[in-house]
Amino acid sequence: MNKKEEALRIVEEGIKELESQKGSITVGVQKLSRASNLLEEKNYYIWAEIELGNEKFIQPLKEFLSKIMEDNEKQKDIKIYKDEEYKPLLEKLTEVDIDIQFICTTIFFRLKTNSATGGLDKSIHHLEDHLSYLKKHSNDKTLYLNNVQERLAYVKGECHKYLTDLYNRLKFSGTVASGFDLLKNAVDDKLLDLDPEIAEQLMLAFKSVSSDSKEEWSQALATCRRLLESLADRLYPATDENINGRTFKQNQYINRIWRFMDLSIESKSNKDMAKAHLDYLGSWMAADYTLTCKGVHTEVSQLEATKAMFHIYLMLADLLEYLNVDPRSRTTQPLITEVSLDEIEALLNVKRDVAKAIVVARVKNNGLTLKQLSEVQGVGPKTIEKAKEVFKF
Repeated sequence: MNKKEEALRIVEEGIKELESQKGSITVGVQKLSRASNLLEEKNYYIWAEIELGNEKFIQPLKEFLSKIMEDNEKQKDIKIYKDEEYKPLLEKLTEVDIDIQFICTTIFFRLKTNSATGGLDKSIHHLEDHLSYLKKHSNDKTLYLNNVQERLAYVKGECHKYLTDLYNRLKFSGTVASGFDLLKNAVDDKLLDLDPEIAEQLMLAFKSVSSDSKEEWSQALATCRRLLESLADRLYPATDENINGRTFKQNQYINRIWRFMDLSIESKSNKDMAKAHLDYLGSWMAADYTLTCKGVHTEVSQLEATKAMFHIYLMLADLLEYLNVDPRSRTTQPLITEVSLDEIEALLNVKRDVAKAIVVARVKNNGLTLKQLSEVQGVGPKTIEKAKEVFKF
């Protein structure tokens, strides 16, 4: 069992303990201490250790809070970060990794500076053990029932909140990564079939956004832009077309990918849904275009670079999956009227005589449709299905 699995088990036990009618708050805090220590969650660990009475943290806190109380009584003004007198006290807190922003909340300060709640002197274990006595006698001249119950309720609530936070992070921490890994692997695999060079560009860009170098983040965006250009060249080469004001020249790679999707998706039975899908992908691509154009600069944040990569992977996943991309079924499939005799023989896996007959039929018909191909001697249903995969008609 690794650390995360062990920590999750402890966290689950702690939550169960706190939610049990007869559960022990002390045990819940102990579980938080153990789990957060395993996970190196310093703030949660130190908070728990303070409640458990760990002198390593209690002593510097006492000095710090005493100074605040003293100045508060004298001046009615707390100057924690301004007064030079606080520097050595703050340094002591820093030495034991106490984050006062996290630990010293308003309610923490109020409870820990009130002796009636046990303050910093009494651990949560002592208070739980002493609770039955206080319920009978109301107080013991130092601790008071209502104050102690408020302290116990606070500790129980905070402990449950911290354990729940750890539980959610541990339980679901791998979900997004694993899900994205699944998507990423599928896209990489299909792109390797479609165009190994484009696939390699994408994988290198993804690797770059994980770097600590700003230059590599910027380079990742520039790579993404080149990737989209290469993809456009592969799917829909530049043309001089002008369709409703949209042109498809070499530098208009976004338009060219749009055109490819438009032609491919439009043939689906549910045209309206396909068009909606196309618009959705276009939104992703417009965002990618804006971000990838920033790749020529170095002032690019890691978040921007990462978002661009995720957008491109999501767009490609939808595009490749929806259109069932493989190297034999793109718009770049060779026309049946343009391939050589050898290509017909090899790609359709037919005998030489059948390939020759197909060429003859192509010449005779001044082209070749699927119906005309099916009429060629030696061409059966399997060859027709194969032809649909590898050729355009």
